[in-house]
Amino acid sequence: MTASDPVAVLIVDDDPVVRFGLSMMLRGADGLTVVAEAGDGAEGVALAERHRPDVVLMDIRMPGTDGLTATETLRRRPGAPQVVVLTTFDADAHVLRALRAGAAGFLLKDTPPDELVLAVRHAAAGRPVLSPEVTRRLIDRVAETDRDSTRAAARRRLERLAERERTIALDLGAGRSNAEIAARHHISVATVKTHVSAILTKLDLNNRVQVALLVHDAGLSPPV
Repeated sequence: MTASDPVAVLIVDDDPVVRFGLSMMLRGADGLTVVAEAGDGAEGVALAERHRPDVVLMDIRMPGTDGLTATETLRRRPGAPQVVVLTTFDADAHVLRALRAGAAGFLLKDTPPDELVLAVRHAAAGRPVLSPEVTRRLIDRVAETDRDSTRAAARRRLERLAERERTIALDLGAGRSNAEIAARHHISVATVKTHVSAILTKLDLNNRVQVALLVHDAGLSPPV
């Protein structure tokens, strides 16, 4: 994909009315193209293999292969597309599972057209499709079950990082941008990007959202 190429989008939703509405909104936007539509997760995975979209809009709740399973399948593959999950809930545990699997973020199904288009462009550029406030609200709704064991496992995982990387991981957990992290630590944005790349590699994660979730699981926060 080059700067001049349109962003290729695959829509996966079992409701044909929803698919039609999303398709109409996206087809009317400059720089976006809908390459295919699917009615369930299995068909979505197959069409993603055939059309190689940049972004997949994925419904969570579908009969047959649901969106969670499809997202996990897609994100495990080399050259995986960015996945944005669609939901009617703004704080759903299923959304959290999709984010842990590597989804770039989520959208409510009643998202206004201009916000939908912007979200697709953000996802294609590798940027999270949810605000720090939404991330925190989602995290706060996670069940308390097995919190102690989850916290211990997350802290052990973060111990793989060097001291500066761990500090920046905590900043990511607080929802800070690269520019904010750079200013906070008196380093360049390019250096921050290098650290973020190393963090993702060492933790075997796909994006910043997953790092934020891991930091939360560890019960850690950066110094004020």
